[in-house]
Amino acid sequence: MSVSPARTGALNPAALLDTENLRADVDAAVTAHLGRLAAEVSAISPSAEAIVEEAAGLLMGGKRLRAAFCYWSFRAHGGSADPADLARVATVRVGAALELFQAAALLHDDVMDNSDTRRGRPTTHRAFAARHASAGWSGEPVRFGDATAILLGDLVLLAAQRELSAALAPLPADVAEAARARFDTMQSEVVVGQYLDVLVQAEPWGDDPASDEERARKVLRAKSASYSVAAPLALGALLAGRGAQAAAEIEAAGLPLGEAFQLRDDVLGVFGDPAVTGKPAGDDLREGKRTVIVARTLALLPDPDGSDGSDAATLTAALGDPDLAEGDVTRVREVIVSSGALDAVEHLIDDLAVRAHALLGLADLSEPGRSVLTDLAHAAVDRAA
Repeated sequence: MSVSPARTGALNPAALLDTENLRADVDAAVTAHLGRLAAEVSAISPSAEAIVEEAAGLLMGGKRLRAAFCYWSFRAHGGSADPADLARVATVRVGAALELFQAAALLHDDVMDNSDTRRGRPTTHRAFAARHASAGWSGEPVRFGDATAILLGDLVLLAAQRELSAALAPLPADVAEAARARFDTMQSEVVVGQYLDVLVQAEPWGDDPASDEERARKVLRAKSASYSVAAPLALGALLAGRGAQAAAEIEAAGLPLGEAFQLRDDVLGVFGDPAVTGKPAGDDLREGKRTVIVARTLALLPDPDGSDGSDAATLTAALGDPDLAEGDVTRVREVIVSSGALDAVEHLIDDLAVRAHALLGLADLSEPGRSVLTDLAHAAVDRAA
C-alpha cells in the first residue's frame, strides 16, 4: 500500500511544508521582497543596510506554518496547484506577507518581553545593543538596540503591506477586497492582543487563579490564535474565491487549533529543549509571562498565595526573575508537574485539537487539501519547537 504525500508529511513536518514546492516558493517571494527593500534602503543610506540584513536573518528561520495554512486552505477550497495560476501565485505571496507580518510582530514582542534569543540567535534589540557597545558609540546601548528593533519592526510591517498589495493586485476586485479586509482585521487583533498581554502583566495576579487563566486564554486567542491559524485559513478560502461563508467555516476550525498551537508554545516555553526551540530553557519564566500553565499550577496548589513558603512561593518567586538559574527552572518544572497542571494543559490542548479536527471534518473541503490541512493541524500541536 502506498503512502500519500500528505501522510508522509505528517510523519516529517519539513517534508509536509515542502509539498507542492510551497516552502521554496514562499522563501523565494520573501527573498525577492527583501532584495527590493535592501535596494531601497541602500539608496536612502548605506548606513541602514544592516537592518535589512538583520530582517533577512530573522525571516529565513521561520517554520512557514502560517503560509502553509493559507496555501492548503486555498487548495482545499478548490484552488489550483499550477505554478502559473494567478490565484496560486497570489496565495503564495499572501503567505509571504503573513511571514513578514509575523516577523514584525516578533521584533516588537521581543522588545516588550525583553527576550535574549529568537530562533537560536540574539534578538534584534540585543544584537544592535551589542553593536553599539562594541563600536563605542555615544548614548545607551540598550536604548539604541530597543529603538532599532522597533523601527525595524515598523519597516517589516510596511513590507508586509506592500507584499499583500502586490499579491492581491491581479485578482478580481471582490476577492482582493475580502482578503484585504481579513488581513487588516487580523492585524488589529494582534495589536489588541499585544496590549492585553501587556495589561495582564501589569494587573494584579494570583488572587483568583481561575480568572487569571481565563484572562491568559483571552490574550492568546486575540494575540496568537487568529493570526497563527484562523486568519490564514480564512484567507486561503477567500483567495480560492469561495466567499465569506466558506471562510467563516474554516476559520471556526482554526480558532481552537490556534489556541492549542499557542498553548503548546506556552508548554515549550517552560519545558522545551533549547537546542530545538532556539530559546533558553525557562525563558517564559524569566520574562514573567502570565500563561495558562502558570495560572493552572497556582489553581491546583494548596496554597496559591505562597504565604507558607510552599511550592506556590517557588513559582511566584521565579516569575519575572531575569537571573533564574537552570536549577531553579528545574525546580519550577517539578512544581508544575507535581501539581497536575502540565497534564491538565495537555488535556486542554488535546480537547481543543479534537474540536478543531471535528470542525475540519465538517467543512466542505477537497483533496489533497483536506488531508494536508489535517496533517498540518497535527504538526502545529504535536511539535517540539
